[in-house]
Amino acid sequence: MRVNQLAKTLGVTPDTVRFYTRIKVLQPKKSKSNGYREYSEKDISRLKFVLSARQLGFTVDDIQEILAQADKKESPCPTVRRLIDQRLHDTEQRFLEMVRLRERMVSAVDEWGGKPDRAPTGHMICHLIEDFIAES
Repeated sequence: MRVNQLAKTLGVTPDTVRFYTRIKVLQPKKSKSNGYREYSEKDISRLKFVLSARQLGFTVDDIQEILAQADKKESPCPTVRRLIDQRLHDTEQRFLEMVRLRERMVSAVDEWGGKPDRAPTGHMICHLIEDFIAES
């Protein structure tokens, strides 16, 4: 199976297949007759795994670590549990940051609704933002 066929089969772009090939997550054989990369069933399985792991928030580095353990016939399950705990913590932190950002945005919308428009001066670009930052 070639790059385009694999990409179409799994619903990804050819660039996605090439990326994972470049970082050696996929290891296709080169055809002796035409030099094209030929992807095996193992490559299909690995890419399916990668796509599932990415949907769960695992990073490319995480995935490479998991695959390296699996390639050595070691159970990656303890690593997967540790990494998902880290990714969950990271996601919760980003979520809280987004909630705080939303609160600041709501506050800005409320505050700016009654303020007049002003032209920039030599020291001020947009008084709405500059006054808001100064008050925060």
